[in-house]
Amino acid sequence: METVELGKGGPRVGVQGLGCMGMSAAYGPTDAQEARATLERALELGVTLFDTADMYGAGANEEFLAPFLRAHRADVVLATKFALAVDPQDPTKRTLRNDRPYIRQAIEASLRRLGVDEIDLYYMHRRDVNVPIEETVAAMAELVAEGKVKHLGLSEVTGSELRAAQAVHPIAAVQSEWSLFSRDVEENVVSAARELGVGFVPYSPLGRGFLTGSFVSADKELGTDDFRRLQPRFTGDNAAANAALLAPVRQVAQERGVTAGQVALAWVHHQARVHGLPVVPIPGTRKRSRVEENAAASRIELSEAELALLEPIASQVAGARYADMTLTSAGRE
Repeated sequence: METVELGKGGPRVGVQGLGCMGMSAAYGPTDAQEARATLERALELGVTLFDTADMYGAGANEEFLAPFLRAHRADVVLATKFALAVDPQDPTKRTLRNDRPYIRQAIEASLRRLGVDEIDLYYMHRRDVNVPIEETVAAMAELVAEGKVKHLGLSEVTGSELRAAQAVHPIAAVQSEWSLFSRDVEENVVSAARELGVGFVPYSPLGRGFLTGSFVSADKELGTDDFRRLQPRFTGDNAAANAALLAPVRQVAQERGVTAGQVALAWVHHQARVHGLPVVPIPGTRKRSRVEENAAASRIELSEAELALLEPIASQVAGARYADMTLTSAGRE
């Protein structure tokens, strides 16, 4: 797999990473043995950026990754996040904090759970508008000076917030949702990242599995503990309307002899050339077969005709990314 540098002087990583959340949380039951094998297979394929967060499974995902990190620390670029805390008794209840005392508490807890001395890429997971972003980044910068963090990242920020942050300390990467179904970041965040030399890490590049065709209606097909049942795009009339939008994706896939998911990922990888910045999507999976499929997509180059066929999809999507968009960059534009 090819590699790219995230940000000026940031970590060099494979052009596709791995989102690890689903191995411990959000998408229903998981096979821990297969998930561990998936981590190993991803590394074999050249995936080096492994993404987690302290809220995934209320810390369980960081703990899950610890044995893998002990075995491969020199080869892995570890990313984790702070800011959101989840009530283990009710995952729908969350608290949001960006203040310095909380950041100090969060980093120590993550280092302990992960079993490492330093985190390669530490993200502010979501923005608390009650705390100036300059104060948050200054507190994060202290962690770099102390050797607890190598590089800083931000998730779901606006272009202006990214510029304000960059004025305090170099930002290596911005993480936001970006896919054939979600393109609001192109309005101002992507251009700011390009201007500042910041890498972009798209999460949910496969639309949480919807773009692969793995499910059509979350409320009818997925378990009660799957949080996609709470996302407006994947239920009811919205789900039916959005499923119809996948016809061009399936057409390109069939003509290419690849999967719909590979077409969707190839489109995200193509955005690096369109917008002139490093783009490292982090599709999540718990299966070796899927990580192999996803990694192969990084080598697919779509034609202009194929790209034109896919271009109109996002503008026709029914429903918001989340029921509450206030914690996203789109909610603050």
